[in-house]
Amino acid sequence: MRWFLILLLLPLSTACLQAAGPPRVVDRVDLKRYVGTWYEIARYPNFFQKKCAGGTTATYELRPDGKITVINRCREKDGDTSEARGKAWVVDRATNAKLKVQFFWPFSGAYWIIELDPDYRWAVVGHPDRKYLWILSRTPALEPAAYDDILRRIAAQGYDLKPIIPTPQP
Repeated sequence: MRWFLILLLLPLSTACLQAAGPPRVVDRVDLKRYVGTWYEIARYPNFFQKKCAGGTTATYELRPDGKITVINRCREKDGDTSEARGKAWVVDRATNAKLKVQFFWPFSGAYWIIELDPDYRWAVVGHPDRKYLWILSRTPALEPAAYDDILRRIAAQGYDLKPIIPTPQP
């Protein structure tokens, strides 16, 4: 009987999450504080990082034209280092929290900063339809209490915690 109720209520709970709309972004991002290197702590699995085995970082640099250079690096399963270079630009000047990122023209994707530590020690990047998620930190590891708090916050934003995979860092 319990499984029947779960199966009956699952579409309703999914519809409620979808009806809630896209996740909210942080109120304001100071891009000068945001740039620099971030370590990937955890993420949703995705096709473009399938070769990454760990040591994943994202480095952001402000450009003179107002855009941001993006350099993503990871250690592949065979031990080699992989690097992807792209650019990002702000699409919501009111917050600076909604960006587009592009690695291959003409394709670009949404990069929304949905959680951000007041001291810029960690950040959570998501996608408006919740299909992508990254937990980032300025250091290779997060305190367990901070990580648990982040998980609580993103669950409250409608993200499923089950797919999250940790990223090994050296």
